[in-house]
Amino acid sequence: MTVPTSNHTHAHDHNDEHTNNKKILLVSFLIITFYMVVEAIGGFLTNSLALLSDAGHMLSDSIALGIALLAFTFGQKAAHQRKTYGYRRFEILAALLNGVTLIGISLYIFYEAMVRLSHPPEVATMGMLIISTIGLLVNILVAWLMMRGSDTEHNLNMQGAYLHVISDMLGSVGAIAAALLMLFFGWGWADIAASVIVAALVLRSGYKVTRSSLHILMEGTPASMELDNIVRSIREVEGVKGIHDVHVWTITSSLHALTAHIEVDASLTIAHTEAIRQEIEHRLAHQDIQHVTLQLESVDHGHERSVLCTVKAALNTSHVGHSH
Repeated sequence: MTVPTSNHTHAHDHNDEHTNNKKILLVSFLIITFYMVVEAIGGFLTNSLALLSDAGHMLSDSIALGIALLAFTFGQKAAHQRKTYGYRRFEILAALLNGVTLIGISLYIFYEAMVRLSHPPEVATMGMLIISTIGLLVNILVAWLMMRGSDTEHNLNMQGAYLHVISDMLGSVGAIAAALLMLFFGWGWADIAASVIVAALVLRSGYKVTRSSLHILMEGTPASMELDNIVRSIREVEGVKGIHDVHVWTITSSLHALTAHIEVDASLTIAHTEAIRQEIEHRLAHQDIQHVTLQLESVDHGHERSVLCTVKAALNTSHVGHSH
């Protein structure tokens, strides 16, 4: 018996969360895009690598926010026969693209810094200081809007966009520090040093988002969960004789799924097995697993009782089966 579950309250909250995230993303996208153009022009006029790097990062912010906005729009499309989960995974693909973009930008900044190290250009420090200060204020405003009105803690897509903004904010701080060092001490290398520091911060953020996204795309167990704890919780339910073929994965941010085979006594009635299923689902809901599919079967099913399942394809055939 295979029975899926649903939670109407969670679905309502999830829709409200999506609406808030979309509003914040739209406002943030417009602000960041506008000042990205301003900072890029300022970077060229002042000949500052730190400013150009920050402008490049703001461009990635703009792209990231735009993609994230599209991700939420596509993610709300209804499921259909060709895509039974709908387009929820689009959020994860957008987060992955954001992470890869950050890594690419950081590598370019490293390269440009090495080129300029041998021939440091003349930098208009006062103009650089003014533009980077305004850039910092813009990023602080956008980061505050995201923290106040969206889910940057649990939603990976929003987290990726938020990390873009935070990294860019740190980039503005680096540009301000470099401008002050050049203005008061004449340290021309400060612009290059600030760029390298920004690149390192950007690379770290990009790596974290990319790693998390790939983990989800590879159907990995959610980072916040321990499989042993989940299995133990199910085994403790009265009437459960065993559990095997357990799979736990993330469909999209804040939406986790589980499938499992549950062994029960063959003499139980349908009403008794239904009570067992409901208790298991109740326990899993408290562990932040919202989508559950359970197959209840007799303890005499004849399979090996391994918690994990190995899926393999038979050679020269299209048949796929479980190996127990």
